[in-house]
Amino acid sequence: MQQLLDIMARLRDPESGCPWDMEQTFQTIAPHTIEEAYEVADAIERGDLGELKEELGDLLFQVVFYARMAQEQGSFDFDAVVRAISDKMLRRHPHVFGSDQVADVAEQSVAWERHKAAERSAKAGPAAPGLLDDVARALPALLRAAKLQKRAAKAGFDWPDRSGVVAKVREELAELEQELAADPGQGRLEEELGDLLFSCVNLARHLKVEPEGALRRANDKFERRFRTMEAIARQRRLSLTEAGSVLLDQLWEQVKSEEKGGA
Repeated sequence: MQQLLDIMARLRDPESGCPWDMEQTFQTIAPHTIEEAYEVADAIERGDLGELKEELGDLLFQVVFYARMAQEQGSFDFDAVVRAISDKMLRRHPHVFGSDQVADVAEQSVAWERHKAAERSAKAGPAAPGLLDDVARALPALLRAAKLQKRAAKAGFDWPDRSGVVAKVREELAELEQELAADPGQGRLEEELGDLLFSCVNLARHLKVEPEGALRRANDKFERRFRTMEAIARQRRLSLTEAGSVLLDQLWEQVKSEEKGGA
């Protein structure tokens, strides 16, 4: 760990460091951090532990980068980051590091949320803390929607079962179709489509499906099928761009049929 910290210090050295590393800021590094986190998730999804080791290193380097920049500003250093997360884990696991007891995972989840609520209250000071206060705006939209809904559900603002959510999805789809028929402006379409997506995320939560992962797997399935369709077209000496919608639909259905047959 110390070697990595020393490497980062050298990269940011004003006299002999790397020009690219020296000019970076918190704002310019943030997109790279998001990208690295997704690459970690991708390696896990593919079950590639060798790649996961590399990606975790890249993600750790992001933490070191931020800590170094903060240290240069006199705000905090890497040791402070480690102390903060260590203190938080000790504080939030009194059943492991203290005398508290929990019966099962469900009870632990309740205790975890109780600790987080107490921390939000402490941060808010005299002002009343809001349930949605610390749901970061920079999160991917699907993930943030799920977190917002989960927090609201803790206050009882939720459907009693999935049937209500399914009905809501149908309602939002019908509203979008009405807007399409009325030929509204782009702003109205975006709003209605956003409501539909938000409802779909709510359905995922009720089904205990992680929406970001579900969409990622849908992306993978589409990519796999499209690449197979391209391969079939090449074998037939066809060009997809010139094939026309009817032939493209036939190829797509062929790929789906063969894939299901193989399963």
